[in-house]
Amino acid sequence: MVKLRLKRMGKKGHPFYRIVAADSRSPRDGRFIEEIGTYDPMKNENKITLNKDAAKKWIKNGAQPTDTVRSILSKEGVLKELHDEKYGK
Repeated sequence: MVKLRLKRMGKKGHPFYRIVAADSRSPRDGRFIEEIGTYDPMKNENKITLNKDAAKKWIKNGAQPTDTVRSILSKEGVLKELHDEKYGK
């Protein structure tokens, strides 16, 4: 099963995350299929960069986002766009 999750980067005390699509059996910082964005919790502005089309593609194909990634996708409006596509306005 494919999961949309965070891959930790950055040095100790200064985390930086990449939002990736990865096999659920692979380790947290291990192999991934595709990078779809980044998340930097240390910045005050522009914390998130996201390829919305790639995120939508993965969710439509059955990828399950983790709780944190689901929150990020919700804040960026990706989940609402998927809902509107599926059920209309």
